Amino acid sequence: MTIIQPIDTLTDNELIARVLAGEKRLYEQLMRRHNPSLFRLGMSFLNNDMDVEDVMQLTYINAYQHLDQFRQDAAFGTWLKRILINECHQHLKRMKKTASEDLSVIEQHTDLPKAKETPVDAVLNKELGHVLEKALLSIPEKYRAVFVLREIDQLNVAETSKALDISRVNVKVRQIRAKLMLREHISKFYANDVVFPFHLVRCDRIVFSVLDKLDIK
Repeated sequence: MTIIQPIDTLTDNELIARVLAGEKRLYEQLMRRHNPSLFRLGMSFLNNDMDVEDVMQLTYINAYQHLDQFRQDAAFGTWLKRILINECHQHLKRMKKTASEDLSVIEQHTDLPKAKETPVDAVLNKELGHVLEKALLSIPEKYRAVFVLREIDQLNVAETSKALDISRVNVKVRQIRAKLMLREHISKFYANDVVFPFHLVRCDRIVFSVLDKLDIK
């Protein structure tokens, strides 16, 4: 008798192999599995939930189109994160270019530091989330990204080094600096489920949009 293995017990590499073999719909499982960590990382760069959703979709489409090039000697999640980080940098460059050409955008950006809430604040319902989110967004991007990957997503030093394309020494140094800048917020307030939370509605929106753009039925 043939035993059918539940989809949610398959490893990323097993899912990838089946997607490449023709079971394209299984790509949905990979997206749902990595959505929360990609969203947190994207927010650490862009601080705008709708922009992050757009970048995540570009990341998944890019990854799907080059899935046969993925080398399984590294974690699929790390590979996705590197694509996402590159997309974030491209997005920031486009925003900077637009801002330099459009006075209204410049004025809008000038007002941003005075804003009391970020877009994701609208969906946060826990005071703890507000406290840590503001603390994280107050530190420079390069330290914030390392902190999110190491402390929240629990990537090891090697994986973080690959994701950010920096040396392992830099990972350790930036992690320590991030903790120093966040001070008591780290030990007293942060929790994985309340920092840049990723909700089911958002997950469905991203997944279904990517599947539609890739014409996966």
